[in-house]
Order: sequence, then structure tokens, then C-alpha cells
Amino acid sequence: MPVIISAALLGVIAVILAWPFPLVLARSDWPARSPDVALVLWQAIALSGGMSMIGSLLLYGLVPFGNALLQSVIALGDSLRSGTLPADTSFTHVLALGAAILLSTHLLLNLFATFVRAERQRRRHYTLIALLSDPLNGQPGMRVIDHPAPVAYCLPGAGHSATVLSKGLLRLLDADQVRAVIAHERAHLVQQHHLVLLAFKSWHSALPWFPIANRAENAVALLVEMIADDRARRDVDDRTLATAIALVGLGQQPEVLAAASDGESDEPWISSPERALVAPRVYRLMNQALPLSRLATMAVFVTAIALALAPAIVLLRA
Repeated sequence: MPVIISAALLGVIAVILAWPFPLVLARSDWPARSPDVALVLWQAIALSGGMSMIGSLLLYGLVPFGNALLQSVIALGDSLRSGTLPADTSFTHVLALGAAILLSTHLLLNLFATFVRAERQRRRHYTLIALLSDPLNGQPGMRVIDHPAPVAYCLPGAGHSATVLSKGLLRLLDADQVRAVIAHERAHLVQQHHLVLLAFKSWHSALPWFPIANRAENAVALLVEMIADDRARRDVDDRTLATAIALVGLGQQPEVLAAASDGESDEPWISSPERALVAPRVYRLMNQALPLSRLATMAVFVTAIALALAPAIVLLRA
């Protein structure tokens, strides 16, 4: 396949994955039914979109150097050594090559910096928690902080991890609700959700001007919470879990569940940005929907695999 056609094809894929495809996915209802399946698709979109964007710029920049990728790369190396460029090389070709190199370097360095920064913050936080908290009934990895607000979160890490609860939460929730919260937070730790969240956070921070990066980060954050909810549902019933989520996330009484179960409410907690992850989760638990069928799940997985492989196939055939 000629390099210019491959560049155009990757450009089309990049545009589709940058706007219409993620927009439709973000507005769909089915991800809440099978959040783990939807998470795979979002990761494929991010990977394929990034590879297509960089690959399109790279291939377009290599057009003056030959009609095949390998030939073009060899010719580019020869040109750099000799200090000359092909006669038909334009400013746009040089700009595209530079953009491909800068963009890929920027994304990789930002990913590395995001993980390093997060690990430093985690270690600092873990040290403070170890000093300012107490074990929960001798349970390993469970810490209790003296704070009146209902708080629950996990601190992941390769060496040390912890699930942190506040005394305010333990006073507010009953035993089953506490068990639901613990199961939810442990699911985050076991399934390493922080790695997925950091990857999408890195993508958003590297490309803050890219609208879909913010939409993807928000969508993935909600899906990860729903996946952890599904794990907690094995230990407690849905209403107990929904009540715990409402009490901890909203700091309100269980009556808010009535509004959430209707799916229509003018209450401020529904629209508050800080609580955007709570309302959909409560609504989902109070209005049970069947997960995707096996056929639909298979179709999503096939789509995700096709998206992930498409840029590599186009590049190899160039």
C-alpha cells in the first residue's frame, strides 16, 4: 500500500476515534450494563487513536522519501546523514515528521512523569496514614482515621497497599454497608484500577485541548467504580450497596435513593460535578439491567481487537 494512502487511512481512523466514535460510546446506555466490557473498548479507542494520529503524521512526513515505509525510513536516514532532502520535500512534510516525533515523545514522557508523580504522592500519603491511623480490628491492610466525615478510599502500591476508612463512616454505616464499602475498595486494589486511571489521566494532561481525552477520562473513572461495585455485589445486596454509596458519596440519608431510582430528579446532588460518579451508580443498582448478551459482548471484544490492531496493520502494509 502506498505511503500516502496509508497516511490518509490512518488519518481517517484518528478522526473517527477522536470524535464521533467516543461521543456515541459516552452517550450510550449499554456500558453501565457491562462496564468491564466497555472499559476494554475505551482502552482500545485510546490506544488505536493515539497510534493512528502519530502514524498518520509519520507516514505523511515520509512521503517524499519513498512509496513504502521501510524504504522511506532508510531514505530518511540517508538524507539525515548526507544533510540533504529530496527535491519534492515540502514544509508540511517536515512539519508532519517533527509533529509525529514530538507528539510521541510528549505522550511517553508525560505517561512516565504521571506514574512517577503518583507513586511519590502515594508513598507520602501511605507514610502519613501509617502515622495518623489505627488498624481496623487487627485486619491487615485496613486503617481507620479519626475524621467525622464518611471517607473510604484505597492506597494501591506494589510494596504496600491499604484500605482507609474514617470513624465518621464507621459511625454512619451499619455492618453490611461497611462490608460493601470494604469489598468495593478491595476490588480496586486487586484489579489494579489505578493503573488504568493513571493512563487516561496522563492522556488528558498531555492533551488538555483534546476534547475526547477529558470525556474518556471521566467515562473510564465511572466504569471503574461500577466494576468495583459489581465485585461488592457478591457480598451484599444491591440496595445495601446503593445506600452505602449514597451515604458515603453524598453525605445524605437513604431517602435520596427514591429520587435516584426514578432516574428523574431535580435535586442538586444529581447534577453536582463532585458527585457525578455517585448518581449513575446508585441509579444502576436500584434499576437492575441485564448485562450484555454473549453475542453482544463478543461483538464488542472483536471491535476492540480490530481497533487495537488496525493502526499496526496499516503501518506494516505501508
